[in-house]
Amino acid sequence: MISTSRPASRATRTLSKGGEPSSTDRMLSLIAAAMDKAGVMTETIRLVDFDIKPGVTSDEGDGDEWPGIRQKILDADILVFGSPIWMEQPDSISKRVLERMDAFFDETDDQGRMVSYGKVAAVAVVGNEDGAHHVSAELYQGLNDVGFTLAPNAVSYWVGEAMGSTNFVDLPKVPEAVQKAVDILARNTVHLAKLTKDNPFPGEK
Repeated sequence: MISTSRPASRATRTLSKGGEPSSTDRMLSLIAAAMDKAGVMTETIRLVDFDIKPGVTSDEGDGDEWPGIRQKILDADILVFGSPIWMEQPDSISKRVLERMDAFFDETDDQGRMVSYGKVAAVAVVGNEDGAHHVSAELYQGLNDVGFTLAPNAVSYWVGEAMGSTNFVDLPKVPEAVQKAVDILARNTVHLAKLTKDNPFPGEK
């Protein structure tokens, strides 16, 4: 959900193109609904529908659609980053987005703060195999490295039966434990976003 209206942003990573229902999107929709209760407006961007070039700059040219997505992320106060689990790893486009955010290291203000400083991130993970903790750990580390702040319990996930065929998007009812995790994520993330906005991180000077 990348929010153009503030104060939230959600980057949906799913391998389903063109608006097809996906488990990642269902999880992010739950988070959006929870944040809506706190007055947070959101927008969803399904990254698979965009041409995000490989590279470590903010604009790789030749039809690269990352610059527009990057600007929406930086215009928002919160980024909720969703990824399915593939071979116990974040999917390839999630890794590419983190790769593109590497440019933030050189994009600093006059006090040495990255453009992402003060932005708060959270993570959503879904899959039919082990790896939810590993995927969230990779995304946590990557997002923190490029300047985002994460609240306590800033992840919600669902993992189905190993080698099973049921997807999160197909569940008739959201499990109570998942809804509880979503509510905690939303509550803590919105709270932290308000704190960091009112109290910016110190710079080098």
